[in-house]
Amino acid sequence: MNNLIGEFFGTMMLIVLGDGVVAAVLLSKSKAQNSGWIVITAGWAFAVMVGVFASVALGGPGHLNPAVTIAQLLRGNTDVTQAISYIIAQFVGAFVGGVLVFLAYYAHWAETDNKGFKLGIFCTGPAIRSPVWNLVTEIIGTFVLVFGVYAIFGKAVGAIPAGLGPFLVAGLVWGIGLSLGGPTGYAINPARDLGPRIAHFVLPIAGKGDSDWGYSWIPVVGPIIGGIIAAVLAGALTM
Repeated sequence: MNNLIGEFFGTMMLIVLGDGVVAAVLLSKSKAQNSGWIVITAGWAFAVMVGVFASVALGGPGHLNPAVTIAQLLRGNTDVTQAISYIIAQFVGAFVGGVLVFLAYYAHWAETDNKGFKLGIFCTGPAIRSPVWNLVTEIIGTFVLVFGVYAIFGKAVGAIPAGLGPFLVAGLVWGIGLSLGGPTGYAINPARDLGPRIAHFVLPIAGKGDSDWGYSWIPVVGPIIGGIIAAVLAGALTM
């Protein structure tokens, strides 16, 4: 049970801080309004760091991401029952995280006219809508994430000092956001995107638009494919 609690709270913290920084930058009358992409990518990196620490501290594996969990399943580092339980906890934690961001910025939704900004706080969307290439971008981004994690913790690198791992993974996520985040907003995590998207759909957000369900499959399917490719390749290379 502790591992599920860890994944729930870890993913919740990921979304509170990750979606929270997007809200800070996009919502009207926020003190951080218009502070830009560097702030968003840095905030998401710190969100990953805190989320991993929270999950592990509560007995979880620190995955926070179904794509990572599926990759670990393929590598034989978890079993099917555990993997399913982790993924459920991740989606629920992501949903609750989205609700908390809604509450934290409650006074700002009615002050913001842009419906796209409101949706973009909860989930990703393409800069140029091209389903095939949007899918490719998410596959590549998640491949870099999962392959990068295996590289960081790989056998050849040697033991990582206790407590350093989450910082290194945060740096990896920051790099992905800076380098590959432009086309789609780098979901690279099905729970991170779909959980808060559902929150956007059900919450009474003032002046919100639709939840763009037509795009919603891409940040779910793309990361899973990217994670699987990374896990298979890392295994073949004995990382």
